[in-house]
Amino acid sequence: MMKRRQFISLLGGATVGWPLAVRAQQTGRTVRVGMLETVSTALKPNDLAAFQQGLRSLGYIEGQNLRIEYRSADGRPERFPELAQELVGLNVDVITTRGTPAAFAARNATSTIPIVMAAIGEPLLIVASLARPVGNITGLSAFVTDLMAKRVELLRDMVPGLSRVGALLNMSNASQPSQWTEVDNTARVIGIQSQLFDVRKAADLAPAFENASRQQIDAVVVGIDALTQENQKLIIELAVKHRLPAIYPSREFVDVGGLITYGVSYPDLYRRAATLVDRILKGTKPSDLPVEQPTKFEMVVNLKTAKALGLTVPQTLLVAADEVIE
Repeated sequence: MMKRRQFISLLGGATVGWPLAVRAQQTGRTVRVGMLETVSTALKPNDLAAFQQGLRSLGYIEGQNLRIEYRSADGRPERFPELAQELVGLNVDVITTRGTPAAFAARNATSTIPIVMAAIGEPLLIVASLARPVGNITGLSAFVTDLMAKRVELLRDMVPGLSRVGALLNMSNASQPSQWTEVDNTARVIGIQSQLFDVRKAADLAPAFENASRQQIDAVVVGIDALTQENQKLIIELAVKHRLPAIYPSREFVDVGGLITYGVSYPDLYRRAATLVDRILKGTKPSDLPVEQPTKFEMVVNLKTAKALGLTVPQTLLVAADEVIE
């Protein structure tokens, strides 16, 4: 089983004052929540639905006392600073973010509006302490780096004779270098070679897969970031075209034809982010809310894709999977 990083919550102690959002349920005022997202809702509808359901269960109803301002970078992280400033200009009560570049942009745009990281791979790039985040930001870790080792091990179990694994990562994203280190270290431990394929724009994807094929890479670990989320269908098509088994970081990839995913449940993180938003709106300082770790993980296997790749998925993996798509 994967070893999870220890997490210690330290509560109490003095805190600085915080300009609290007005309690919508008490005043009848509409709460405005800004969402700074990597891609459109069409590419990850379950996350937004989980967030909306979480807020609804806490009494926030869109069209009544809640307005969600959704802003998507559409796979281009360079847009985050502009979008973050737009949300600040709207004077939203809380901003939620997805991923490291979005969190950086929100933190740089405001020191007063509370920020909730709905999912972030490396929270310590944003906050100095998980237990005491300090300032106007808190949220949930997506445990991304820690899961890369498990993904490499799953590929070893799935692909007979695996000797070379590739990592498709956008190294311009500050959270990705540590993921590459994890892949490289794990490959060494289990006795295989690893190769980095640095992709920073959509035009890099096809050449990366062609290069992987030329180098006789046996399987690929796909990282999660705005670029890979926005281009998930293209990545899956390229993997099948080059007959490269690939493991993906979130459920959406497998739903549209990816081979296998192992990772946190992002809808669960968004549901929990709604609870953090509610607590902040009711007066809790973000600095008093420790950055939380994920508690729900899922593995989904797509047998249709396995067949297209000529793979026989081991029975042990099928039994371990949370869901098998046939």
